[in-house]
Amino acid sequence: MGPLVALHLGVGFVEVRKNRTPAGDSDQWVRRTTPPDYHDRHLELGFRRSLVRSSDQVLVVDDWIATGSQARTVHAMIDGVGAGWVGLACIVDALDDPRMRRDLRLRSLLRLRDL
Repeated sequence: MGPLVALHLGVGFVEVRKNRTPAGDSDQWVRRTTPPDYHDRHLELGFRRSLVRSSDQVLVVDDWIATGSQARTVHAMIDGVGAGWVGLACIVDALDDPRMRRDLRLRSLLRLRDL
């Protein structure tokens, strides 16, 4: 979904990978481990450092947000490289915590209760 949104907006796209296995490239990666997700898993998230500059403004696009652990981790990664956080856009918002919704600047098409 992210590439389609980026294409529509006419902006770049950077993939955040989950549990990336070591690749044959020599690119530097920004990586962090998430707090427990809805399955009580800790995931390692990462993106290629060279693709995000400190002058960039980042909108994260996802299909579903449940606990916010991945979104908070990506937010910290974006802050860590000095880029700006625009917010998070998703299809389904299943968050229980309204403060997290505000902190992430979340916009969704549906809330879980609407399904």
